[in-house]
Amino acid sequence: MLFAELIGIFSVALIIAYTYYKYVLFNYWRKRNIFYIEPVVPIGNIGAVVTKKRTMGEFFCDVYMKYKEHRAFGIYVFFKPNLIITDPDLIRMVLTKEFKNFHDRGVFCNEKIDPLTGNLFSLPGKKWRNLRIKLTPTFTSGKIKQMFTIMKMCGDEFVKNLENVAQTGDSIEIKDWFGRYTTDIIMSTVFGVKSDCIEKEDSEFRYWGKKIFETHTFWITLAFLMPQILNFFSIRFFDRNIEEFFMKIFRENVEYRQRHNIIKHDFMNLLIQLMEKGYIESDDMRDIDKSSTINRLTLSEAVAQAFVFFAAGFETTSTTITFCLYELAQHQHLQDELRNEIDKILKNHDELTYNAVNEMTYLHKVINETMRKYPPVTTLHRICTEEIDLPTTNIHVPKDTSITIPIFGLHRDPSIYPDPDRFDPERFNEDKIAARHPFTYLPFGEGPRICIGSKFGYMQTKIGLVSLLSKFKFILDPRTMIPLTYDPNNMILTPKEGVYLTIKPL
Repeated sequence: MLFAELIGIFSVALIIAYTYYKYVLFNYWRKRNIFYIEPVVPIGNIGAVVTKKRTMGEFFCDVYMKYKEHRAFGIYVFFKPNLIITDPDLIRMVLTKEFKNFHDRGVFCNEKIDPLTGNLFSLPGKKWRNLRIKLTPTFTSGKIKQMFTIMKMCGDEFVKNLENVAQTGDSIEIKDWFGRYTTDIIMSTVFGVKSDCIEKEDSEFRYWGKKIFETHTFWITLAFLMPQILNFFSIRFFDRNIEEFFMKIFRENVEYRQRHNIIKHDFMNLLIQLMEKGYIESDDMRDIDKSSTINRLTLSEAVAQAFVFFAAGFETTSTTITFCLYELAQHQHLQDELRNEIDKILKNHDELTYNAVNEMTYLHKVINETMRKYPPVTTLHRICTEEIDLPTTNIHVPKDTSITIPIFGLHRDPSIYPDPDRFDPERFNEDKIAARHPFTYLPFGEGPRICIGSKFGYMQTKIGLVSLLSKFKFILDPRTMIPLTYDPNNMILTPKEGVYLTIKPL
């Protein structure tokens, strides 16, 4: 009898919950007369993401392709409304023209329970703006040029280690090698540490780098699309052990440099300046507002910036180089054309220099086409911080509405990029770029919140490719899948299976 009553109570509760979802929570877009995709109780429209059938980028690309003619339309992430914007003019409006209404990403950021989230990528409002002003001088061309020598040394060491592999004629899984290369660069430039990941496959730095991205799709979805749940239950996104490791490495190096009065041309030195002075010394000290010393970075804040630069820098670059060589290995004529440019310019400069890299225009096109086809960050997220009517539409966006811009969809749209699955660096000839809407290519985002480290990312990618292609030829191994599939448990677009290449010395 009791069991039957419990079943009855449970059934009634389910009916009430279903009705509440169906006719209250899922009535948001209907009530506003905005086109939306019909949701499913209780997961809304993201069942394919939660069940790992599609990555988040693929999901938003799919709905973009189906419904882009609406320019903007609604979905539900569990019970939370989300507005997807597909029209380039509206995207420009959100990212630049009406930035004051969309200045926050709306992703998880809780410095109290998860200090590593207090970084430039995640921070909202005034705190983000103040930090952005402070950090902007760290990524000027002059600062990148100062770090060039460190990056070149890592590239030379990379080549040295691959020479032994090339002599054997065996194929290797290339993505892990690139992860080790970029980890060495980031650890050297950010933390001032020689991590030796290229030589030591089991380096602790490589271990913790991988650990950052070992996150279930469910938690990634919550952090990017429903951070309120993590905040409500005081749930961390990053493992406490990750925080302790990076805090320890950073603190020990700061104390060592301060104790021995060591100054290096790296990101660590610039963060120390922000901790000690509140500003970064620039080439033109007249531009510095020294009154900002009252806003010196705390140790915890500095670690958060170093951490996000590490996390964003090593994985996005390693996957970009991986995808790039994957394509060049399939299209040997493109690999030869790029190598010819590299050889010609290196001969003119006698060696790999900062200026030589910047002269390699075809290399720049190849990297841009790689990020067009495989954007590391597949979606942009914003939250409406002040209600607004979207120009040229009948859509009123209330405050706190979540916005998603499907970069992967834009980059694979055949009406923008004909035959989008074809790898064609000539898409980035000047005339082709001028003919396209500027907000249809967004690998680093756009507007005031454009990726602050884009120049650094380009440079370490270029150094890696130049170092390798000037010494080796890359051939696709039969074990590598065509086309590649993507890992649903990674925050960025990354191959699910291995990318195996045969390396031959030139």
